[in-house]
Amino acid sequence: MAGNLPPVDDIDLRLLAALQENARRPNAELARHVGLAPSTTLERVRRLEERGLIRGYRAVLDPQGLGYHAQAVVMINLTGHQARSIDSFEAQVRALPEVKLCLNVTGRYDYLLHVVVRDIEHLRRLVSHELAAIGGVQKQETFLVLASAKEDQGIALRAERAGRRAARRRTRASRTSNQED
Repeated sequence: MAGNLPPVDDIDLRLLAALQENARRPNAELARHVGLAPSTTLERVRRLEERGLIRGYRAVLDPQGLGYHAQAVVMINLTGHQARSIDSFEAQVRALPEVKLCLNVTGRYDYLLHVVVRDIEHLRRLVSHELAAIGGVQKQETFLVLASAKEDQGIALRAERAGRRAARRRTRASRTSNQED
């Protein structure tokens, strides 16, 4: 973010947390939640969108209800680590709709992919035909997901807010201590 943008304050964090919890929340309800006028709230949300802090809004779908009964984590190693081969791999993975998440990681593997598929046969075809066909894939290891203990719940904004408050308290305490000396 550019240095000339106003910092994100506690009200912005409360707006972001409320929208992250339920993006369909009406503006009037958001305004009541943060204690601002609806017009001010709407302007703040627009500013957060313009700054790119809100990248979009989406519905969270039920994969099982839509016929997607299997999930897996696929760990991948590439043969080379040149920019061109990395860019090519990432572009091809982005084109696969079954891949929900692709992370470039450190350690034994280069990439971690979270995939959602209809069934084990669909997973087999994805792994053996789609992923294996990507140039530069040296090795892949697939782990079936048995259950999900926690789904994506967004960014932990409450922890961020608590950290900012603690920092302000420390700053105030330091100023008070310095004034007493």
